Amino acid sequence: QFLMITQNAIDILQIPYSTCIENIIKKITDMVKEGKLRAVTDVRDAIDLNGFKLTIDLRKGTDPDKLMARLFKQTTLEDTFDCNFNILIHDTPRQLGVLDILKTWIEFRMTCLRRELQFTLQKKLDKLHLLLGLASLLLDIDKAIRIIRSTEKESDVVPNLMEAYHITERQAEYIAEIKLRHLNREYIIHRTKEIEDLQKDIDEISATIKDDLKVKALIAEQLHSIKKKYGKPRKTQLINPEDIEELDPEDLIDSYPVHVVVSKEGYCKKLMKSSTKLEDHKFKDGDEVLYHQVVDNSSILYLFTTSGNLYKAKVNDFEVAKPSSLGDYLPAVCRMEEGEMISAVVAIDGTKEQVKNLIFVFENGKGVRIPIKEFDIQTKRQRLTQAISTKALPIGVFCEEKEKELLLVSDQSKGIVIREDIIPKATHSGAGGTTLFTLKKGSKLVHASIVTEDGEVDLPAKIRKSSIPAAGVDFKLPES
Repeated sequence: QFLMITQNAIDILQIPYSTCIENIIKKITDMVKEGKLRAVTDVRDAIDLNGFKLTIDLRKGTDPDKLMARLFKQTTLEDTFDCNFNILIHDTPRQLGVLDILKTWIEFRMTCLRRELQFTLQKKLDKLHLLLGLASLLLDIDKAIRIIRSTEKESDVVPNLMEAYHITERQAEYIAEIKLRHLNREYIIHRTKEIEDLQKDIDEISATIKDDLKVKALIAEQLHSIKKKYGKPRKTQLINPEDIEELDPEDLIDSYPVHVVVSKEGYCKKLMKSSTKLEDHKFKDGDEVLYHQVVDNSSILYLFTTSGNLYKAKVNDFEVAKPSSLGDYLPAVCRMEEGEMISAVVAIDGTKEQVKNLIFVFENGKGVRIPIKEFDIQTKRQRLTQAISTKALPIGVFCEEKEKELLLVSDQSKGIVIREDIIPKATHSGAGGTTLFTLKKGSKLVHASIVTEDGEVDLPAKIRKSSIPAAGVDFKLPES
């Protein structure tokens, strides 16, 4: 492919001959409509006298190389197809791989070439046989003329020559058919000089027939000759599998902000950023929002359950939904165990700097920081058992950020604000944590959130605490 980048557009100057440009345009257009290819603003057929040309307009800041890699992967700009190699060999159908097909063809071609060589060899042997008979005339040419002239019957000429020169019938027939003008020493000597060359050719052909390597070399020579005479430039390219650069799956995911809404009963909806009014969203009777956040489409959802297990789901895998729909049922999507319910959710944004720690706040007033590497999952099921403590339900999971504060509120309308970095750090998943909030007997935490810089919530002066555990001060969450 030849690319020309001008004014945020990619021009494909040459389309593979076997690819239908209409199908490519339709596929790209469908992906744009479905929101799977937001980097493209327009695609059009720009065919001209120079051949097929497809022009794609890009959004500002789009990496054209990565986009082309995606298009090769997700459209028929670069396509693969299956081959069913059913081949008839000696009247028997067989299914062979490419290597076996080549071996079978070489064996077939060697058999054909040996028959050709055998035919040529026989022709040269026949000619040598006749010339050897002609050479016998050099002993006495006049004798042959006398025999032909003195023989009364034509049918006796050949037998008389055979008897006189001790030659075969074929040799005698050949001599008898020579024109009278050629019955001279000069002609016969000239013809018999071919005997040495014939014997040399016969020896070479015989040696080639017996040697597989020489036959294969002759096949290669013929193929080179055919290529030189009839060959045309390749319309495809041969690539060493080791030289193929694997496309990072993350490069196939469009990066753009979306709303993710997860309900307490486990329904998940991905909505475009314009869908901001939660009151317009549909939920089942008795269900309500557990998690609502604007995240990047490339993010991964960490879903913690009441059984202490962790499941992961890619935001990109969810289709964009409407506020009026219930969304995808996560227990079914993630194949959770029967009775498992989602207790906490956090999204890890793939476009930002790698998160080092996750912060857990439990309803019993405890909290802990755990390195995110402890939540790596090696299995295809994307499940990690005993990921968090089950002694108390988590009311919030957060990605640790520098100089951020957490607001914790109890059901007694008491609250504290603490810095994230003073929360003790554990070295393994499943840790129950350290007490952050001193609660009265029977009380529990009902809210945990990051304190934003825009000051949407008015905080009392004494609510900020520099050490833990800390007692709460009177604080009531504003009604949302």
